[in-house]
Amino acid sequence: MKRRRTVRESASIEPPPGFYVAGGEPPDAAQRALILDWVVSRRIASGWRVESRSGSQVVLVRGQPVNHVLHAFLTVFSCLVWGVVWAGLALVNRVEREALTIDAQGRIVTVSAP
Repeated sequence: MKRRRTVRESASIEPPPGFYVAGGEPPDAAQRALILDWVVSRRIASGWRVESRSGSQVVLVRGQPVNHVLHAFLTVFSCLVWGVVWAGLALVNRVEREALTIDAQGRIVTVSAP
């Protein structure tokens, strides 16, 4: 059986093409909300999930934390054999957070968080 390779593409944080008014005026609050919604939907499609949301900011998360209580029980009941798996998961598993904010000009500002 052949393994399927999945490639994670980073979603563009630019607003949809042709969205801005030709006069060069900054977008109003409704347009900024639509731009932010579009960017968030692109990020969700690439594997992120929404942790919190306000009018002009979204915090996105990717990854799952390790359930240390479950792994501790498995390690005790397997006579410390499961500890190797637990250590590997604790070292490899990471949770990523990003805060996306839209400014008055309609540009998306991305801040990576721990």
